Amino acid sequence: MTEKELMLSEKLYLANDEELTTGRTRSRQLTRLFNNTTEEQNEYRVQLLKKLFKKTGDNIYIEPPFRCDYGSNITVGENFYANFDCIILDVNEVIIGDNVLFAPRVCVYTAGHPVDADIRNSGVEFGKKVIIGNNVWIGGSTVINPGVTIGANTVIGSGSVVTKDIPEGVVAVGNPCRVIRKITDEDRQFWDKQVEERKRLLNKDIKISDTKI
Repeated sequence: MTEKELMLSEKLYLANDEELTTGRTRSRQLTRLFNNTTEEQNEYRVQLLKKLFKKTGDNIYIEPPFRCDYGSNITVGENFYANFDCIILDVNEVIIGDNVLFAPRVCVYTAGHPVDADIRNSGVEFGKKVIIGNNVWIGGSTVINPGVTIGANTVIGSGSVVTKDIPEGVVAVGNPCRVIRKITDEDRQFWDKQVEERKRLLNKDIKISDTKI
């Protein structure tokens, strides 16, 4: 097996391999171009991301700056959005579903190193796949660790450190991240009311001269 094949099969590998070094150089070039774009260059940004990533949906938006190891191991679905300072260390696959939102400074790490110091100092490392389901919202400054799966329709609270799998349809938060409750019909009813209130306010004709300060 090549070092790249070992890496993607979650085995110990050496990152100084020529093929892997070339892949990281390509990623640095593309992310440099992406991070140097202006807000008027959204179409060009999308082109760069589609070239960088393994696969994307038609609609993708990432706020610069963005960093990743290879890019070629990242798959994102439709309507992916990542806010400022997103980092994805994709030495193994990162698979992200449809309608996923990343708040600022979300970090996804597939990379790991041996706990034993002598083995670690030899230079070998490993990676474990991360999977994020459809309709997931990840709060700001969250860290997602190697090997984690986050189920569909789940919300991860800001500042969380996700070390283990999180099921679908829950709110989870903390360090380490834990489920605090399920997302229920009461949540839908609450937010339906907020949507109706928004519609009412948009349709209401309020003149500035009629308001009191």
